[in-house]
Amino acid sequence: MDMLQPLLYPQSIAIIGASRTPGKVGHDILANLQDGGFAGRLLPVNPAAEEILGLPCLANLKTSGEKIDLSIIAVPRSLAEEAVADSLAAGAQAVVVISAGFKEMDEEGARLEKRLASMCHSHQARLLGPNCLGLINSHHRLNASFAGKMPELGGISVISQSGALATAILDLAAGRHLGLAKLISIGNKADISEVDLLTALAADEQTRVIAAYLEDISSGDEFVKAATEASSVKPVIILKSGTTAAGRKAATSHTGVLAGADIAYGAAFHRAGVIRADTFESLFDCATALAMQPLPKGDRVLIITNAGGPGTMAADAVEQAGMQVAVLDKNTAAALREKLPRAASVGNPIDVLGDAEPQRYATVVAAAQDDPAVDAIVVILTPQAMTRPKDTARAITASLSGEKPVVAAFMGGEEVMPGRAELVAAGLPDYPAPERAVAALKSMYDYACWRRRPPRVVTRFRVNRRRAERIITRRLRSGHRQLGEVRAKSALAAYGFHVPEGYLATTAEEAVEAAERIGYPVAMKVVSPDIVHKSDLGGVKLNIIDAEAARDAFDLMHLRIGQRAPEAALEGIYVEKMLAKGLEVIIGMNRDPQFGPMLMFGLGGIFVEVMKDVTFHLAPISETDAIQMLKSTRSYEILEGRRGHKGVDLAVIAQGLQRISQLATDFPQIAELDINPFIVGEPGQDPMVADARITLENGPQRHAFPR
Repeated sequence: MDMLQPLLYPQSIAIIGASRTPGKVGHDILANLQDGGFAGRLLPVNPAAEEILGLPCLANLKTSGEKIDLSIIAVPRSLAEEAVADSLAAGAQAVVVISAGFKEMDEEGARLEKRLASMCHSHQARLLGPNCLGLINSHHRLNASFAGKMPELGGISVISQSGALATAILDLAAGRHLGLAKLISIGNKADISEVDLLTALAADEQTRVIAAYLEDISSGDEFVKAATEASSVKPVIILKSGTTAAGRKAATSHTGVLAGADIAYGAAFHRAGVIRADTFESLFDCATALAMQPLPKGDRVLIITNAGGPGTMAADAVEQAGMQVAVLDKNTAAALREKLPRAASVGNPIDVLGDAEPQRYATVVAAAQDDPAVDAIVVILTPQAMTRPKDTARAITASLSGEKPVVAAFMGGEEVMPGRAELVAAGLPDYPAPERAVAALKSMYDYACWRRRPPRVVTRFRVNRRRAERIITRRLRSGHRQLGEVRAKSALAAYGFHVPEGYLATTAEEAVEAAERIGYPVAMKVVSPDIVHKSDLGGVKLNIIDAEAARDAFDLMHLRIGQRAPEAALEGIYVEKMLAKGLEVIIGMNRDPQFGPMLMFGLGGIFVEVMKDVTFHLAPISETDAIQMLKSTRSYEILEGRRGHKGVDLAVIAQGLQRISQLATDFPQIAELDINPFIVGEPGQDPMVADARITLENGPQRHAFPR
């Protein structure tokens, strides 16, 4: 926070470009500072005015002799450089450039933006923007923006890369009577970025929850580090836009094809404990609940309702979210049967009936909070003839102990509005539908689980790193980016993977010799640096049972490759031991340019090809991370051994993922890696690499995050 103290808690502010004309940015910023109640010195700067809004106006900041903490610049682009220079000369330790027309416009604007950042850096000053809305710190009575009125005091701080969205956030907060601590528009991020603000807001005593709208992230590794540290002390919720672009077009592996930009951000957020909002609506649904209520200790949810339909909707939402519909303790159920009308249901959902008076709701809420079998509560109210929403809201909030999270869904419009206002005023988040209330609870539960996670311990296996290095270095020197199956398997064997016995043959007789040395049946596969997908070109033959079949396969492969890929350089035919049957899975790695190596796991066949049932995690990973990857797939039950399938050794899959993690972090030259299929069996059966592919990059690569 110290580095951003002059920005967030200034005592003196210059407004360069202050205007006498309402509606002009320079006028509205000065007016907002005054109306917001800023207690420090305000110095409007405009050579054409003597006074603005009752304040004496400076013609020039540089020659005025005044000293300032913060400078807010709202002048045309052509005057911005001089304005920044004058601000720094006046001692400004923070500069906000509101003006647009920089890198978002053209190359000249981009160069000017860099110069502004360099000027501030040379004076140890921080720059917010350019092309931003400004900032608000409600606890300092600071509205240094051209947005609306100062928000109510609260514990949610907002980072927004979009100025327009920031104004929408202020309007939404006002409509919900939702208090904000800070709102900071970062614009082009020439200097101050989301990384700086995550660090500052994590240490900010007034901030309970950090919410952010981001269009891009400046530095992947720095972001993950800052977000992890922030999430460790308070919730971080991010709405990330612009993630539908496909991954790198040059991707050659399953992992590379499946690992698009959105997947990378999802993996980074998961690693850092960031709650990801899918919509603008959910961003504040989550933030409201997390700011107002304690975290749940478990996932058992009790539903209280005065109508059966909405209660069923809530129960469906709970199960669909992967949480549990709580089963009341028998003592709680017995006590409620005595207190509620005979027609009321004391199961879950608890139906207090359409004629429920306020005290009936309060009685059930109080009992649920005391029940050890309940971790969280959803209270639903629909407007019926006897319903008193305002009085019911007061009764509910008066019964809250503050030990378990409670969220409400007062459904309807005009009739329930007085009750909704009472709930929010008392710190109980309210939503227009049960599904949104449950979704907010789910985000709270997921975050609570992340906070309770065990310490990450990344295992370093004993490997032959030098052998793998020789294979990779030689391949790069030869000018090839692909480590074909033979070399890829050799590199994987150096990292402890089991690979079947095999030999490279350049003649039919060598192929027969290799097959007889291995023992039939064997598989034969073409080896070429120019062929990635061997099967597509007829370059794979399985279950070869004798010498004649081996010779025929060798000759046929040469013929087919000559016809279908005449330009391909053929190194030979690889003869390999046929593997015992087992479950085929895929494990792999794709190096994201922003976040580094991402590990992938999925079942083979239809599960990856059609269903895209795969999961990703940033390297390096722990054993717990690896097991969680397996559990997060929809096909996990097959791995466990349900639905008519025998179970497989989950530990060896987890260890395979950890070994790939170590290989990827040891060698940033590896851009993509696939083991497809990785054949696994029951506990005690060695997993085998049936096929593998590694793609290399010669240029500099991002390293993985520190262990």
